[in-house]
Amino acid sequence: MRRYVAAIDQGTTSSRCIVFDQGGRVIGVAQREHEQLFPKPGWVEHDPETLWRNTELVLGEVLGRQSLSAADIAAVGITNQRETTVVWERATGEPIHNAIVWQDTRTDRLVGELGGEHGPTRYADRTGLPLSTYFAGPKLRWILDHVPGSRERAEAGELCFGTIDSWVLWNLTGLHVTDVTNASRTMLMDLRTSSWDPRICAEFGIPEAMLPEIRSSSEVYGEITSGPLAGVPVAGILGDQQAATFGQACLLPGEAKNTYGTGNFMLLNTGTTPVFSKHGLLTTVCYRLGDQPAVYALEGSIAVTGSLVQWLRDNLGIIASADEIEPLARSVEDNGGAYIVPAFSGLFAPRWRPDARGVIAGLTRFVNRAHLARAVLESTAFQTLEVVDAMRADAESQHLDLELTTLKVDGGMTGNDLLMQFQSDVLDVPVVRPVVTETTALGAAYAAGLAVGYWPSTDEIRANWAADTTWRPTMAAEDRARRIAAWNKAVERTYDWVD
Repeated sequence: MRRYVAAIDQGTTSSRCIVFDQGGRVIGVAQREHEQLFPKPGWVEHDPETLWRNTELVLGEVLGRQSLSAADIAAVGITNQRETTVVWERATGEPIHNAIVWQDTRTDRLVGELGGEHGPTRYADRTGLPLSTYFAGPKLRWILDHVPGSRERAEAGELCFGTIDSWVLWNLTGLHVTDVTNASRTMLMDLRTSSWDPRICAEFGIPEAMLPEIRSSSEVYGEITSGPLAGVPVAGILGDQQAATFGQACLLPGEAKNTYGTGNFMLLNTGTTPVFSKHGLLTTVCYRLGDQPAVYALEGSIAVTGSLVQWLRDNLGIIASADEIEPLARSVEDNGGAYIVPAFSGLFAPRWRPDARGVIAGLTRFVNRAHLARAVLESTAFQTLEVVDAMRADAESQHLDLELTTLKVDGGMTGNDLLMQFQSDVLDVPVVRPVVTETTALGAAYAAGLAVGYWPSTDEIRANWAADTTWRPTMAAEDRARRIAAWNKAVERTYDWVD
């Protein structure tokens, strides 16, 4: 049997390839960062050809470093930044525009027009999503409206649309395919049928001829056609947050994880029936294995968490590197009364306020750079608390037995002990980090390995998961309530900034 499974993780800031063994342990990693393009305020783009070129490079690099070949790899899985939108020519594979990134807000007026008299919930009963700049469908419509000749070419079947998984798979195999988790983030898929919704596509003005085929998250899609992994099957696709949920072995209803990356994304497994949120959460497909029924999740998506640390570093120059933030924040006892609400792209879950913009509230002459560093970290924990509270409210209002008793965490910011302790304190539940923290890539590897029999069943996935560090709440209830009240006052100051 081939010894390993590889995962391509094409993320918001970098492309990586990670090789795993049967115990879910990391054997090798290669990574390349790519440029973030900001053509106008609120616009965020990537060069799709750079994303693919970097993906090719990391595939070769990780194999070379570990002296591996295609004969050692049982399958390849793909995980990706979700909602980021690419359109390319079917005949040549050339993109017709830069990729429009999930953080981009250029479609703010368009989503208002699409909602019409129904408002942002117009399609929520079918898609599980509010109309928002976040999702891929409005971004695709923007490209068709603004790239000359693209609509006519799309209607003629000459153009392909895809989220980044589809773009990577196209370049690996020549197939135009997506999986159900990524399709569920477009606003164009009916959650219950896992198929494109013709009525929504028509109302969005999107020709169905340009949409990829929707498949499960774990099956053999095709073989890689060239390069060092030629002949190896691509057998798993999961959007990055669903991949992290799968990699964290959140396989039963009520199990949840929170990923701390560029943004924060919490998913709560709700089983095989979609639960439609009444408190600002998204209903999404968690995963689908082969021909088994789809498993759904409630999701809280937070736009700015890790990227706020980058902003503190790159825009304000308060720190020189991201790892400086924890010792700086530890040099003071608290935030000095300062709260930072990073509504750079509006507020995502559970408030969904595209009119909001970021604020720093509670400033006095007492506040210094260390207090601001602490406020940056605390902002991540407070935003996560809002999502947890929304999940609890949904569970209570819909009489669901989905109480969160422990939060599994992953992502780069979980290496920050100060943040993790504060997260446990404001949630008032234990926070647990696993031994293997590369859970996003691991989830994609699991999906691919299951499809080819490398892992016989999900029992092995659950057995592989092991806790590394647990943080338990120590904050007094009165202190917790006071800080949360101040945070809510700060958030309300962000409203109505954009007309």
